[in-house]
Amino acid sequence: MAQMKVNDLSFSYESSFDPIFEHVSFTLDTSWKLGFIGRNGKGKTTFLNLLLGKYEYSGSISCDVRCDYFPYRIDAEDLERTADELMEQWKPGVENWRVMCELAELSVDPELLYRPLRTLSFGEKTKVMLAVLFAGENDFLLIDEPTNHLDQEARELVKSYLAKKKGFILVSHDRDLLDACVDHVLVIQKTSIDVQSGNFSSWWENKERADAFAKAENEKHLKEIGRLKSTMQQSQSWATKNENTKIGYDPIKEHDRSKNTRSYIGAKTKKMESRVKVFEQRMEKNIREKEGLLNDVEQIRDLRLSPMTHFRDRLVETRDLSLQYKDAEKPVFTGLTFEIRNGERVFLKGRNGCGKTSLIKAILKSADDNHDAAKEGATDGNLLLNGTLLTAPHLKISYIDQDTSHLHGDLRMHAFENGVDYSLFLAVLRQLSLEQVQFDKNIEDFSEGQKKKVLIATSLLQPAHLYIWDEPLNYVDVFSRMQLEKLISEYQPSMLIVEHDVRFREKMATKVVEL
Repeated sequence: MAQMKVNDLSFSYESSFDPIFEHVSFTLDTSWKLGFIGRNGKGKTTFLNLLLGKYEYSGSISCDVRCDYFPYRIDAEDLERTADELMEQWKPGVENWRVMCELAELSVDPELLYRPLRTLSFGEKTKVMLAVLFAGENDFLLIDEPTNHLDQEARELVKSYLAKKKGFILVSHDRDLLDACVDHVLVIQKTSIDVQSGNFSSWWENKERADAFAKAENEKHLKEIGRLKSTMQQSQSWATKNENTKIGYDPIKEHDRSKNTRSYIGAKTKKMESRVKVFEQRMEKNIREKEGLLNDVEQIRDLRLSPMTHFRDRLVETRDLSLQYKDAEKPVFTGLTFEIRNGERVFLKGRNGCGKTSLIKAILKSADDNHDAAKEGATDGNLLLNGTLLTAPHLKISYIDQDTSHLHGDLRMHAFENGVDYSLFLAVLRQLSLEQVQFDKNIEDFSEGQKKKVLIATSLLQPAHLYIWDEPLNYVDVFSRMQLEKLISEYQPSMLIVEHDVRFREKMATKVVEL
């Protein structure tokens, strides 16, 4: 296939002083299965929109093939229409039979094409859109985080489907998905853009080696930098000392000196200062080069947590619990029995719609009511619970909701409303690599990944007996995921988590409860 050439690309939003891209150049092959990796807010989605021609920029992007973008836009009025009616709008010229073939590869019933979009689950919409996306010929496809909000089964289907395809850029923070589906990576680093063959794991292994080498070289150069700075200061001292000898002298000790010596000393000093200035410039350049060794080293900064230990060992317990929506014909789940003890990290696993979030809401309601008794036939709004749900008395919970739509206002207001120290809050956000320029914006203007980091930072600053996190990693970059893994391993808080990132669950879970 063709090549895509990016030459001297620069772009910044009108509302921002800092450029997103500055004099960036690289070349891609449009037949690659390319993984696009970078911190939140570094411009991954912006770059995809530049390829689609949505923004003006300086420099050039040349590509001989058409680009198409996932996910397709769905407006409110589109929810009453079917995918069959919308596919021509999404991808002009697409043929229905090709979409049917793609749906078969995704193990999806073609009947979904003829149902109103409002009746489809998030996973079903994702699969239908992917089928339309790949139903064209010779397009270069831009796929932006296709597995967010998908359960494990749907993720596996999407993973196996994309592994058989080629000719796309995949933006994802899911290490398992990237390893399975890509053969090249495009990485936005701190000061550069890196293109390599291989998947995420091979790139990360190479990066760890490169970072270790840069750190070792930096240690050697620190001594040399110190020596250069010392020499520079000594040269300045010599010139100053020589200049000071122009004025005043002892005629007894310096009997061979006259007033005419002053001009000679001045000329000599001027010559010495000129040499010192050239020497300083050379040394400063050398120092800048050596100090720049760590510009692209990815620092996984240590986060802190203040977990509390409850006086009871058992924090949450369910026995033969069933949950049902009031208007539903049958329960979402039945016969659920499990417990959470101090120091355990319990992961809830199951398909979308199996009741994971509803169970979390029931536990939060139980803790709020501060009941330490069986709730037989208890109701919670639209939910009907049967069986036993026990929560420890005075249980303090820190909760991350999977939904970010409630976030509003600026960071100071958010910190005040959630009872966290504003200065510490900003410090944690910086440790999660939220750029300082974001601090003056309203949270509504943040990317989804940045909004998630606001929720994570808030939770980390709330001392709690139990941390309940509902899909905390959606849209969050892979480096921050590693930070959280390190944090949880070190502090070992009691947690109840819903998260479909396989790598994260495998590393962090002490117990998995499947609904």
